[in-house]
Amino acid sequence: MTRHSALMLRASLMAFLLTTGMAKAVAGDILPEAQPVAPNTWAWIGPYGGPTPENRGFRMNLGFVVGAEAVAVIDSGYGPDMAAEMLDRIRSHTDLPVRYVINTNSQAHRFMGNPVFREQGATIIAAREAVERMQSDGAAFAQSIERTLELPAGHVQPPAAPDVLVETRKELDLGGGVTLTVEDMGSTHTHGSLAVHAAPDNVVFAGDVLYGGRLLAVLPVGDMAGWIEAFDRLASEYGDALFIPGHGEPGSIGEFQHPTRDYLASLMDHMDAAVEAGTDMQSAINDFDASRWEGLADFDALAPRNANIAYQESERRIFGF
Repeated sequence: MTRHSALMLRASLMAFLLTTGMAKAVAGDILPEAQPVAPNTWAWIGPYGGPTPENRGFRMNLGFVVGAEAVAVIDSGYGPDMAAEMLDRIRSHTDLPVRYVINTNSQAHRFMGNPVFREQGATIIAAREAVERMQSDGAAFAQSIERTLELPAGHVQPPAAPDVLVETRKELDLGGGVTLTVEDMGSTHTHGSLAVHAAPDNVVFAGDVLYGGRLLAVLPVGDMAGWIEAFDRLASEYGDALFIPGHGEPGSIGEFQHPTRDYLASLMDHMDAAVEAGTDMQSAINDFDASRWEGLADFDALAPRNANIAYQESERRIFGF
């Protein structure tokens, strides 16, 4: 079987399992059963929209990889309850120890479940650039989660600092020939984004470097130019892999071209030109034609905010403030 055929087979399997597996989630549970995307790799594929008491914060993609000796978790979820359920679900697949937890960025839903896994002996891994925000905003994130999910004060605790900081890339061995390459993708959706390539499955957990099915979120703590560069690096280094985006269904890199790279490039080019021409912010926002992305989920909520933040980022990049 060719790699292309294998990729198409995995994608078809994933679509089927998502359709059937999501429906089997037990009422009241935070997570559905994890779905196999390759022989050693499982993923939880979240719905769109923001965190609410009803979804209990589950609206992102999470996953884990199982080797012959250990397990690695990719992102620890939106607080201790979700992390504890992740651990229970993993235990239904294997009794092997969770040796690593990899936080793909500094967003709350990527690392606020760290304490649950640390108590199990896991080593927490993050990009060096992400740690400052994780530590400075951890308490605020905890309070925000409690308010959003209507939890009692003190239920969510800010995690301690990660144990291992990645500056370029790090190799992890889970045993039995199952290995992970953890690569620092730089400043993208946030500063200090990581991507994780699982071999021999040839699956990449791209975190929020890739979005599918919903409009991406441009943040003041990110960098659109770096984000585009990271997309191109993933396409160059892992072009034939199956990608698990931060939000949306798994697919080939080409499936994320329109909702991720094309949108970022169009938005950045427009705002750069507006800033250089001296166009005021509101006019630049009004003039940006985002109609090609109107079909993506969360468009109405995110498009105006993205344009506002993008203009300010262009100002900083062009004028240095």
